[in-house]
Amino acid sequence: MPQFGSFALLFALVLSAYTLFAGSLALRRQAVGIESDRLGETARRAGIAIWVAVAGAAFVLVWAAFTNDFSVAYILHHSNRDLPTPYKFAALWSGQEGSLLFWALLLSTYGLVLRLRHKVDVKLVAYASTILAAVQFFFLLLLNFAATPFSLVQGQIPADGNGLNPLLQYPEMVIHPPMLYLGYVGFAVPFAFALGALIMKYPGEKWIHITRRWTMVTWCFLTCGIFLGAHWAYSVLGWGGYWGWDPVENASLLPWLTGTAFLHSVMMQEKRGMLKTWNVWLIFATFMLSILGTFLTRSGVVSSVHAFAQSSIGEWFIWFLGITFVVCLFFYVRNREHLRSEHRLESLISRESSFLFQNLVLLASCFAVLWGTLFPVLSEWIQGHKVTVGPPFFNRVNVPIAMFLLLLTAVGPLLAWRSTSWASLRRNFTIPAIAAIATALLLLSLGVRPWEDAAHLYALMAMSLAALVIATVISEFVRGGRVISRHTGQNLLSSIGTLTRRNTRRYGGYIVHMGIVVIVIGLAGAAFNQEKEQEMGFRDQMKIGAYTLVCQNYTQEDNPNYSSEYAILDVYKNGKMLGQMFPERRFFKASQQASTIVANHSTLREDLYLIYAGKNLDTDKPIIKAFVNPLVAWIWIGIFVLIFGTIVALIPPMTAAAVPQLQRVRPVSIPVPVHSEPIEAGD
Repeated sequence: MPQFGSFALLFALVLSAYTLFAGSLALRRQAVGIESDRLGETARRAGIAIWVAVAGAAFVLVWAAFTNDFSVAYILHHSNRDLPTPYKFAALWSGQEGSLLFWALLLSTYGLVLRLRHKVDVKLVAYASTILAAVQFFFLLLLNFAATPFSLVQGQIPADGNGLNPLLQYPEMVIHPPMLYLGYVGFAVPFAFALGALIMKYPGEKWIHITRRWTMVTWCFLTCGIFLGAHWAYSVLGWGGYWGWDPVENASLLPWLTGTAFLHSVMMQEKRGMLKTWNVWLIFATFMLSILGTFLTRSGVVSSVHAFAQSSIGEWFIWFLGITFVVCLFFYVRNREHLRSEHRLESLISRESSFLFQNLVLLASCFAVLWGTLFPVLSEWIQGHKVTVGPPFFNRVNVPIAMFLLLLTAVGPLLAWRSTSWASLRRNFTIPAIAAIATALLLLSLGVRPWEDAAHLYALMAMSLAALVIATVISEFVRGGRVISRHTGQNLLSSIGTLTRRNTRRYGGYIVHMGIVVIVIGLAGAAFNQEKEQEMGFRDQMKIGAYTLVCQNYTQEDNPNYSSEYAILDVYKNGKMLGQMFPERRFFKASQQASTIVANHSTLREDLYLIYAGKNLDTDKPIIKAFVNPLVAWIWIGIFVLIFGTIVALIPPMTAAAVPQLQRVRPVSIPVPVHSEPIEAGD
């Protein structure tokens, strides 16, 4: 079986080379007027066959994990006989070679969908397919010559494997990496469309419509992957937080920021023919940042709990990034006249200026995160030793940026295209401003002291601006719903539903904004976190906030995969019994590594978060760390709202004739407020 997997990868490499060569030749011949449909079709079919070959290789590796084939070195290092079934499947992406194979599998799957949908625009898809084949060729080169997943063990084959990293033996790790990779890999498709459109000087904006939809889907996957990773860190790493500005965390954030910027500015190209160069380079940058993130994860140039072992494979990614940048720059310089803007910015108080400011702020955040992430590497090159940049730097720079983005998110929907009058802005802004001021006053009355603590100041600003955005979004739904209600006689709620179905792109985007705001509310709660650590023997008590913990027992258990120690704690809040919690520490036998299993009592108001930190060897008593983390649950709720909004935005809008309620009245033109267009968009 390993030999079959190696052959499948080699065959996939040959197919990708043929797709690249034949596709390029067919496009070149078409450009000079020579018929080459048959050659182009063979390239497309070879591209489809890549998926079959890569999927076959992935199946072989997973089969080796399930059958405990420890003759394969990768399986020996990342699995063992007693590993639970879901984690045997997750072994596919748990190591360097397997994760690259998984990347190639997802890339070939995206390529399969792209090539099967070639009739959307045959010529544009042919360009995109050829460019995608070049990306596939690079990853298949890696898998065949630099990081083969089917290397065999030399000498005697061990009876059991080393086991999966304990940090990865958590249910979320079965879905977190695939989501993250779907986002990373998916950005290759918008990149291929953008570069193809630039090379062929594609007329019109159709490529933007296609690219935007692909970007929305991959952006949503990446968002899910980032927050699943945050939830995993919160539940497994046992430090009381969910985001530590780790280099690999930052690497996933970078393409998210530029992808978000693209989803903002793309509407300016659609509506006004502006920012064409800007949008092309945003897509290029997003793809290259995805590759950079993969480089940081695998090269060993930065230290991270998420990173793979150090290897020379990073040099391959440096060369690939360099070649990609040169190719993009060459075709941009050659065809830049095709990207000339059709209009100019007419007023600073306009929808265009709002999108432009949002882009600048997002890119400023991206640069700050990139600078802080690479600073240890740069300092080592210059000074000979690494200078680490910690969370205080990232918070100091990015928190004010986030506040400004919230303000723009609230103001943007109130602005019209081209220009907005002060009277209109003042009229539409009154209720949201009142909501923000009322929220600030309420927080001050509840004991928030912004003059004493910078964290409290930012929390006050975040909550107030969140209220501003929520009031703006609600007012947009209500205003548009009232217009429809006047013309149809529907009640307001039904009218809002009709409004959303008539323009899913716009109002789905508003729901996405609401999801972002809910997440911000959850993040703001970190300013009020409490923390305490204490030894807890039998009947010992710990008080933290309104909670009292009483140790009833501490014990040990054993099973084939790991042994564990855990404490049994009675939990009281304001003297009332809530139940018991069981913080645990596990020791995995195959890998000889320990892992923390957090006990968490979560409510909408706060989390009581407990960690079994080990035993004091002198007293033989367990050490318990306790955290009270307000509003954390709102972060996870916000993600579901965001996903729902993205799905709504991707649904094709219904025409007036398709809405049953409108069929009973005479046809009317239903106006929609011109100032209500959000950033995330799908047809």
